[in-house]
Amino acid sequence: MATANRNLSEYNKDFVPNGADFKIGIVVSEWNDTITLNLLKGAKEALIENGVQEENILVRFVPGAFELPLGAQFMCEYTQVDGVIAIGVVIQGETKHFDFVCDGATQGIKDVNLSYNTPVAFCLLTDNNIQQSIDRSGGKHGNKGIECAIACMKMIGLQKDFEQETTRFINN
Repeated sequence: MATANRNLSEYNKDFVPNGADFKIGIVVSEWNDTITLNLLKGAKEALIENGVQEENILVRFVPGAFELPLGAQFMCEYTQVDGVIAIGVVIQGETKHFDFVCDGATQGIKDVNLSYNTPVAFCLLTDNNIQQSIDRSGGKHGNKGIECAIACMKMIGLQKDFEQETTRFINN
C-alpha cells in the first residue's frame, strides 16, 4: 500500500511556488460528502497556506466521481483558472460499478489535463472500504486534499516557468 508509511499531509514548503497570483478551481463530488468535504477542507487550507487568495479559489460541486472530468473541463473552458483539483471518492462495492467509475474518472481527468494544457490534480480516493477513505481524508494517513493542492500548485509553477523560458528564448 503506497500510503502505509506515509502521511499525505507532509510536504516541503521550499518546493512549493508562492500561489499569490494563482487562480485555482476545485471540483468536488457530492457522493460520499463526509469524505469529500474533508478533502476539500485540506486542499483549501494548503492553498491558502501557500499564498493563494481565498477569493481566487473557485469551488463547484458535481453529483459523483464520474462527473469530475466534465466538471474540470467546465472549469478550464469557462473560467480563468490556472489549475483544477478534482476531488472524489469511490468505495468498492459488490459490483463492477467501482471499476467503471474509477476508470472513467481517471481517464477523463487525464484527458482534461492534456486537452486543456491545464494542471488537473487527481484527488480521487479509490478505496476498498470507508475506513481507508477516512484514513486518507484527515485520518492516520493525513489528507490527500493537501497532497493534491500542493501537486496542483507545483504543476502551475512548472507551467509558468516553461512559459517564461519560452518567452525569454524567443526574445533572445
